[in-house]
Amino acid sequence: MSEAPKSNYTLPVLLALFLCIGLWLGSELAKPINQFGGNATEVQKLEDILSLLDDRYVDKINKDSIFESTISEMLHKLDPHSNYIAAKDMKAVNESINAKFGGIGVRFLLLRDTICVSHVMENSPSLVAGLKSGDKIIEVDGKKMTGKKITNEKVMASLKGDEGTYVKVKVVRKNQKKDIKIKRGVIPIKTVTCAYMVNSTVGYILIDQFSIPTADEFRQEALSLKQQGMKKLILDLRGNGGGVLSSATNIADEFLKEGLTILKTKGRKTREEIYKSKAGGILENTNTVVLINSSSASASEILAGALQDNDRAIIVGRRSFGKGLVQEDRKLRDGSNLRITIARYYTPSGRCIQRPYKGSYEDYMEDEERFTNGELYKPDSSIYIPSLKYKTRGGRTVYGGGGITPDVFVPYDSSGTSFYLTSLQWSGAINAFSFDFVKDKRNKWKSAEEFNKSFFVTDEIAQKLVDFASDFYKVEYFPREFKHSRKLIGELLKAEIARQIWTEKGFYTVFNPLDNEFLEAMKQLK
Repeated sequence: MSEAPKSNYTLPVLLALFLCIGLWLGSELAKPINQFGGNATEVQKLEDILSLLDDRYVDKINKDSIFESTISEMLHKLDPHSNYIAAKDMKAVNESINAKFGGIGVRFLLLRDTICVSHVMENSPSLVAGLKSGDKIIEVDGKKMTGKKITNEKVMASLKGDEGTYVKVKVVRKNQKKDIKIKRGVIPIKTVTCAYMVNSTVGYILIDQFSIPTADEFRQEALSLKQQGMKKLILDLRGNGGGVLSSATNIADEFLKEGLTILKTKGRKTREEIYKSKAGGILENTNTVVLINSSSASASEILAGALQDNDRAIIVGRRSFGKGLVQEDRKLRDGSNLRITIARYYTPSGRCIQRPYKGSYEDYMEDEERFTNGELYKPDSSIYIPSLKYKTRGGRTVYGGGGITPDVFVPYDSSGTSFYLTSLQWSGAINAFSFDFVKDKRNKWKSAEEFNKSFFVTDEIAQKLVDFASDFYKVEYFPREFKHSRKLIGELLKAEIARQIWTEKGFYTVFNPLDNEFLEAMKQLK
């Protein structure tokens, strides 16, 4: 007789376990946080179930893994944004919130199984110790750091550490090996990743995420651009998944005159809070366009919604993600964290822009429906529901119930895309080729602007990229697709070469003038 598939046994057992744990946690979560572990009978029952499974189940199980995944599953049944964060993951979460960590201050790429330093940060421990852009790190604290088993996670784990501790690296520079000892320091994570003057009056600021220092970073960059003559601003929130709420409200305050509503929050167990603008915003008279897309979420939507409802900015792009729930973090005794939704937030006009959540957590987060119904290329008319119609301060109509809808819709530009181009991008070949390309050219151009005007990706350079991708990254060459994507490949390669020298400012100085959403923003500012 053949053996029955293991899944026939596993599913009922796990479902029963999930139900037991879910019922127990459901009752415990209803209690104040300091009562966790106070009901000995239920805790003992849970431990009995896990012990029994560990002792008798047909396959070996990981009790901790099952327990923690069950907590997350249970919370996601409530809403997609309540979450459980294991103690081992809290350090990375706190680094993101505080936008800093202990490390050496370099940006690197893993190219051909080697750590390649693309940038050394200003005033960083690496700069003080003598590390240079273009160096290749082959050893860390005497351990070989090359080969196919090297990952970004392993590199970060070896280079990061407490402030004041030392790390020794061996680098290859111009075919010579060199030992460098670096004293780790506090490394800031820059969240306002690009700011520059597009022309004599228009500034551009890109916010990558919202952390505790983001509002201060933004204010510094905005003041700098104003000193350079900025009268109009393009604020780019595309791809920004959110973060710290107070940073978003503080940035909104810079655009609004005193006494205007920025945000309202309201929950079953929390009192209503209304965030109002104060006097002295440095951008109160700056004409502004905000760029958003389907990956702009949470704090990005708070900022965009505040400026839209107060008629302080034109929103350009495509509908945002639709996260209108407020979470509170509660630390548990073992150092893990419960992130619980405690309120909904409402834009100044009264909109709750939370997208309806149904189906699985994965389906909600991927949000494939908006792509399959063609929303990349035209607005989704189904969201324009009369009951969800609201008015901005100036009387314009806006809608709630599923993200911030832009004032000016810009369809996704798919011209020039191909399977071959996607393969080039995902393989890392463009990044690697760009790193090699600039190794003896880092001082060839005085600025990103000069580079943009004088450098062009010739057919010869493009063919070298094709050969490089084939030889080192096994990207199969499709001549017809290459021809179709040739222009876009050249634009992306040029922008990436600029990023290798001038980081994000270099990339966007090259790419923004080719981007339809950016061009529409410039048109609106006229």
